[in-house]
Amino acid sequence: MIKRPPKKCPLCGGTKEKGKTTFTADLGFGVVVVRDVPATVCALCGADWIEDKVAGRLETIVAEARKKHHLVEITTLAA
Repeated sequence: MIKRPPKKCPLCGGTKEKGKTTFTADLGFGVVVVRDVPATVCALCGADWIEDKVAGRLETIVAEARKKHHLVEITTLAA
C-alpha cells in the first residue's frame, strides 16, 4: 500500500497542490538560492513541502556552492 500525503495543509487547512518553490540556504559566508524546486504547495497559505529525492539534490547543490565559496549563488533546479 502506498502512503499518500494528506491533501489538506496541516497549518491552515488549505488544499495542497503540486507546484514549485524557491529554496534558500545561508552558508554563513554567503547564500544559495535555488529556483523552480518541485514541491507540494498550499494554495491558501503558501507553505511548501519538498520530497526527499529533491531534498537530496538540493543538498548536493549546497555542498558544491560551499566548495566554490561564492558570496551569492543562484541557480534553477534542472528537471
